[in-house]
Amino acid sequence: MRIAGLHHVAIIASDHARSKRFYTEVLGLRVVAEHYRAERDSWKLDLALPDGTQVELFSFPSPPPRVSRPEACGLRHLALRVADLDEAVAHLDAHGVPTQPVRVDEYTGRRFTFFADPDDLPLELYEG
Repeated sequence: MRIAGLHHVAIIASDHARSKRFYTEVLGLRVVAEHYRAERDSWKLDLALPDGTQVELFSFPSPPPRVSRPEACGLRHLALRVADLDEAVAHLDAHGVPTQPVRVDEYTGRRFTFFADPDDLPLELYEG
């Protein structure tokens, strides 16, 4: 098997409009497609990052909360690469999105920080 890259990451949100606004207006992802699935009372919003990787944003009326603390087995977070971490943190701050203090990866020497989406899902900004 020869994996060519990452195609998409799927996220489940509780409020379609709120999450769409966050991922498009705050994070700047581009809408590729948007579909309402009446039989499931659910939205599917396909978003693109600049490199072509996509985020599938599903919205359901009452999804159970994600187990984050204490750390649970499974995927931990979505990390987004940025060229200038200070600029990205300032952008989030201007939109009222709090970030954790910037840390340095002890193995790569790269700076990073964590923040949360509207459903408190962990997101990371990684400089590099």
